[in-house]
Amino acid sequence: MNPIRFGLPVAAAFVVTFLAAALLPGTASAQVSDNVVKIGVLTDMNGPASAPTGQGSVTAAQMAIDDFGGTVLGKPISIVIGDHQLKADIGGTIARRWYDVDQVDLIVDVPVSAVGLAVQNVANEKKRLFITHSTGTADFHGKFCSPYAIQWVFDTRALAVGTADAVVKRGGDSWFFITDDYAFGHSLERDASAVVTANGGKVLGSVRPPLATPDLSSFVLQAQASKAKIIGIAAGPPNNMNEIKTGSEFGVFKGGQQMAALLALITDIHGLGLQAAQGLLLTTSFYWDMDDKTREWSKRYFAKMNKMPSMWQAGVYSSVMHYLNAIKETGTDDPLKVAAKMREKPIEDFFARNGRLREDNLMVHDLWLVQVKTPEESKYPWDYYKILTTISGDKAFGPPDPACALVKK
Repeated sequence: MNPIRFGLPVAAAFVVTFLAAALLPGTASAQVSDNVVKIGVLTDMNGPASAPTGQGSVTAAQMAIDDFGGTVLGKPISIVIGDHQLKADIGGTIARRWYDVDQVDLIVDVPVSAVGLAVQNVANEKKRLFITHSTGTADFHGKFCSPYAIQWVFDTRALAVGTADAVVKRGGDSWFFITDDYAFGHSLERDASAVVTANGGKVLGSVRPPLATPDLSSFVLQAQASKAKIIGIAAGPPNNMNEIKTGSEFGVFKGGQQMAALLALITDIHGLGLQAAQGLLLTTSFYWDMDDKTREWSKRYFAKMNKMPSMWQAGVYSSVMHYLNAIKETGTDDPLKVAAKMREKPIEDFFARNGRLREDNLMVHDLWLVQVKTPEESKYPWDYYKILTTISGDKAFGPPDPACALVKK
């Protein structure tokens, strides 16, 4: 087109064209810091939390990037990987280097609460985003809440409400806890105990083995001797499954007691086997075989990993996709603007049902109470759960904690 034909000087036409292009989100390249959107997967690559996180979380994040198209606002999306070895100091050091030196825009995953809280501190200081999927302490969005830190998959209160509430209502009104002796385990016991007593039940006591205790026999025997109807497993990998296995070997189930896992993942059940895990009650944010949407994504994941995803790994994909869409719609990777956009829209995908990112940066969504099938009930590989009931997100997660400074008083 010849601009002079329309009475518009060439220079003016250039300016108009330039300004019009600058207003389009897809061409606003100046709004992407360092001309790349970089996502860091900070996880446990080889330790006790590696099966439900680890390489599976890396794969889930990469799937989201690939499905999104590999670029956003015309700039590439890249991924970096770190192994924090379940140590808070290592996790904090990696996060600081990523934010300062490598210009990472978002850190995801980060199993165990102590490491998650350490990374959250760095994210706050550096004013960069962090989405955790495998940090469960409710303090993350409570007294330690932050505009830069998001909790996506679960918290200890939701698991406590899902499991303890249902079990007490089924007659399991006396409890004894075997609790991992760190922040996550303490939160599980605290929140579950509150639910048990609120429903008229009694907590008879607890024992607290350290994380990754090799011999849990004495702890299980103390729980067994309590005569509590329910032995609550307030623990994560590897203690949780070892306690269930030891309890089965010691005849806990045959003696009339029941074990209720306040955190158990499908990778845990797979490792333990249905013979030992059958009948176990637990709450989950995701099950691969729930419907057509969960099966379609999970089978693609299985083709890459040769196993079905945990709720944490599925949550990584969900959050990365929502984050990238928010950058696209906002026209910038500015952390607070992106987080605000993420809170605007409902979250309804293969992972989340009735999801929304709340003002305290907790992603509230439906959960499911499930029971582990018997070997006879399981009809094909990874056919492990019977879904007993849906737990609404509002009931499971409860209202925002007034201790969070982000909550409107």
